[in-house]
Amino acid sequence: MGPHLAIPVVEPNQVGEARRAAARLTHELGFDEATCGRAALVVTELGTNLARHAKGGVMLLGCTTNGKGRILEIISTDQGPGMADVRQSMVDGYSTGGSPGTGLGAVRRLAADFHVFSVPATGTVIVARVGAAADTAGVADHQAFSVGGICLSAPGETVCGDNWSVRLHGNKAQVMVADGLGHGPQAAEASQAARQVFETAAGPPHAILVRAHGLMRSTRGAAVAIAELDATTGSLLFAGAGNIAGRIISGVDDRSLMSQNGTLGVQVRKLADTPYAWPAHAIVVLHSDGITTRWNFDDAKGVLQQDPVLIAAWLLRGNRRGRDDATVVVVRRAWEQFR
Repeated sequence: MGPHLAIPVVEPNQVGEARRAAARLTHELGFDEATCGRAALVVTELGTNLARHAKGGVMLLGCTTNGKGRILEIISTDQGPGMADVRQSMVDGYSTGGSPGTGLGAVRRLAADFHVFSVPATGTVIVARVGAAADTAGVADHQAFSVGGICLSAPGETVCGDNWSVRLHGNKAQVMVADGLGHGPQAAEASQAARQVFETAAGPPHAILVRAHGLMRSTRGAAVAIAELDATTGSLLFAGAGNIAGRIISGVDDRSLMSQNGTLGVQVRKLADTPYAWPAHAIVVLHSDGITTRWNFDDAKGVLQQDPVLIAAWLLRGNRRGRDDATVVVVRRAWEQFR
């Protein structure tokens, strides 16, 4: 769950850059030759589509795991023109640009896990996962939660000052997002310290934050928020310090989760947990201030039924500030609960 690489793909020569980056990542992941080859083909097909047909194309590449193995996540985003008929666009031989029209169909066959969402005149997001465990990416073994996130470094930075993590306990989950003050190595040190405390400390959200506050005094500090979700009772506890935003979105309701002022490791008032109801089909979104706060899904309501990483990518596609680290994490109950 480290940061994703963001590679602009608006010209054909940038497709090669994305393919080389994917080759480095698959080598680091220890994939066999056949899996590396599939990853290269997926990146080439999606990158070629961006360069030929899209505006503002960006490819995101990230390494993740779901406890069953390592996965390469390949995400294609653009600012339009979008697809009028996604199903038709998946059919081999269909093309609006004079190409053979086998790109998306080939990607779907090559990837172990594949998702696409598009709004005409607005844009498209495609998520393709490659790796032996990718067919269960984002879904916990017990099938209670589906969790996905994207973390991007500020432009020009080689490390990310944001961080996020998730802990699963049966029908409960705790999710943390941290944003180190500023960006660069010192911000990364602060957010990593918050993550280390989160992954080792027990207790409700506010208690973990209190412990992190004391242990982060040697860092420059970070905004940190933790949400604890209970899939059985449909409830949520939230505590945060600083400008980590949280929202519960069901398609008919949109409720903000409230953090208090302060910075862990620097200064913070008394922390407390705030309870919220978590409707059965609602998603929970946490994000750093690299994302604008006035976003909504009014023109893309269908995205709420999509894969959590695709939802995160859709938010980043249209709402990233572009001058800071940016992180979006999305949590939902796993689909198996509704079948």
